[in-house]
Amino acid sequence: MARSLSQMMLKRFAAYPLARSSAIDVKENPVMIYMKGVPDLPRCGFSSLAVRVLKEYNAPISARNILEDPELKNAVKAFSHWPTFPQIFINGEFIGGSDIILNMHQSGELKEKLNTIVNNQGKEE
Repeated sequence: MARSLSQMMLKRFAAYPLARSSAIDVKENPVMIYMKGVPDLPRCGFSSLAVRVLKEYNAPISARNILEDPELKNAVKAFSHWPTFPQIFINGEFIGGSDIILNMHQSGELKEKLNTIVNNQGKEE
């Protein structure tokens, strides 16, 4: 029986609590951003840009501030295999940083990715 990607990731990172925590964050939050600061108070221009673009769609954004914990920063890098921040995940898929989100916004691809999330908002309660 084939296991889902998220199950394999959780097992792979079981020995690394913060990486495992990142896998859970990504699995449980439709839009997850690891950033410098928080959405209401970004601490770098790239994080600020990513949040501004995502907020255009009124999608629920979950975030963790990597500046609060250097171990979290390293765990997220190990989890995504990506060296820079912010790091954005949508529906469990690693998308990239602010440059990728901006390009997807400009091409209309981000709207398509977020459409289901926005349309399902409030229906799960």
